[in-house]
Amino acid sequence: MTNSTPQRRDRTHWLYIAVIIAVVAGILVGWLAPGVGESFAPLGTMFVNLIKMMIAPVIFCTIVLGIGSVRAAATVGKVGGLAIGYFLVMSTVALAIGILVGNLLQPGTGLDVGATADAGQGLAKTASEAGGAWDVVLNIIPDTLVSSLTQGEVLPALFVALLVGFAVQMMGATGEPVLRAISVIQKLVFRILSMILWLAPIGAFGAIANVVGRTGLDAVVKLGTLMLAFYLTCLVFIFGVLGVLLWSAARVSIFKLVRYLAREFLLIVATSSSESALPRLIAKMEHVGVDRTTVGVVVPTGYSFNLDGTAIYLTMASIFIADALDKPLALGEQIGLLVFMVVASKGAAGVTGAGLATLAGGLQSHRPELLDGVGLIVGIDRFMSEARALTNFAGNAVATVLIGTWTSTIDAERVRAVLSRELPFDERTMVDDGHGPQPEESSEPVTPTKLDGDDPSTESLVRT
Repeated sequence: MTNSTPQRRDRTHWLYIAVIIAVVAGILVGWLAPGVGESFAPLGTMFVNLIKMMIAPVIFCTIVLGIGSVRAAATVGKVGGLAIGYFLVMSTVALAIGILVGNLLQPGTGLDVGATADAGQGLAKTASEAGGAWDVVLNIIPDTLVSSLTQGEVLPALFVALLVGFAVQMMGATGEPVLRAISVIQKLVFRILSMILWLAPIGAFGAIANVVGRTGLDAVVKLGTLMLAFYLTCLVFIFGVLGVLLWSAARVSIFKLVRYLAREFLLIVATSSSESALPRLIAKMEHVGVDRTTVGVVVPTGYSFNLDGTAIYLTMASIFIADALDKPLALGEQIGLLVFMVVASKGAAGVTGAGLATLAGGLQSHRPELLDGVGLIVGIDRFMSEARALTNFAGNAVATVLIGTWTSTIDAERVRAVLSRELPFDERTMVDDGHGPQPEESSEPVTPTKLDGDDPSTESLVRT
């Protein structure tokens, strides 16, 4: 077990290096030989099509299991209900901030790469034939339950996932085998998705070479602006929105909390996954003074439902793609997309690569002709995933302290002592694959909940 973690990190670093090399090579080819660069466009389109292939199964599995997580969390009463409510509100706030920043900066405006979507003429045709509002509603209902996963449409898959999720929820304990079966299928889906991600360097090279070949180095500047704006927005969200809320409600400094979790933030940077720090977050939240029951509900559920960084990314990326293709989203379309993202991002967005799949799913459901524009950001998606994971992690840490405060399940004096370094965390109690000290025996049932991270074989246990 001790050897598996270094291997996974090494593979991730190789992928980063490959993406960097591919992006640089694509820029050079597109700049020095524009015609050749444009000829590589199919490489980017092929990668987008692979991501598109995974949209329906990703959304189906995560929505069904996500509803199961709500049921498990709700059984603990006040803590679970408050946690779910808080997660929904904060995710919506994060999405709204992403829309605000995206509209103010408009980093994709003027790029004018509408021709990039030529390969997606079928999607554009689908959009033009969508018809009126009633046609959209009628098209949500698939011919069969299975066809919702095979016909390539997002909304029918989401509709069936909601039906299955609530049906399993109503079955109670009888539905547990169904959840376990879908959990196994989800592992397979995310394993396939992780395999596809290894083709990201090829897709990034083709997309970047094509865009630079069409627009020149202006595309590089625009993509850099988007990435910088996203990082700054995440920082403002963590230290501004979350920091102010944390101080107002619990009188806890966000700077001291970040310092306390510094090793976990470094671990996330090394692995590009907030799931890698899950066991340590649980142990450290218990050490800081939050009741074990509260930690056991809030942290695992938050890993599926409280994905603030991913929410900001989804909206900013959507606006960038629409502006870059010179097909901007109207405010009403942005709000509709926001509502879809609130639902679709729960559970899937935190998994490496699933953010890209959720973005593609949102665009396909609202503006199919924009789907091929996802290839524009393939080259920088890996780098933006760092900020997504760090923001998601910070949001879950803050949520644990806040909900502990609101439910009076936190020792305020111990919080002060721990964050002031009077009671340091004992690393000897933390193991590589454990959650810190646990009760020796428990007769309580556990329900598996999907987490965000590279390794789909990892599960958290929400004690109900």
